Amino acid sequence: MLQEKAGEFAGKIWNALNGTEGMTTAQIKKAAELADKELYLGLGWLLREDKLNTEEVKGKLVVSLK
Repeated sequence: MLQEKAGEFAGKIWNALNGTEGMTTAQIKKAAELADKELYLGLGWLLREDKLNTEEVKGKLVVSLK
């Protein structure tokens, strides 16, 4: 069931990141109002589509749009 909503979660993440230089996963989760599993399903979708840049900064994952 969650697999069917992965695109919806990806859209929420995209909207949260749009216009920013990047956010941590915790910031994205809060801004997009997603649970952990929803966040990671959406991130996976966007990563598979090659829409995200990721980097580790001070031990935290920072995500930005390409």
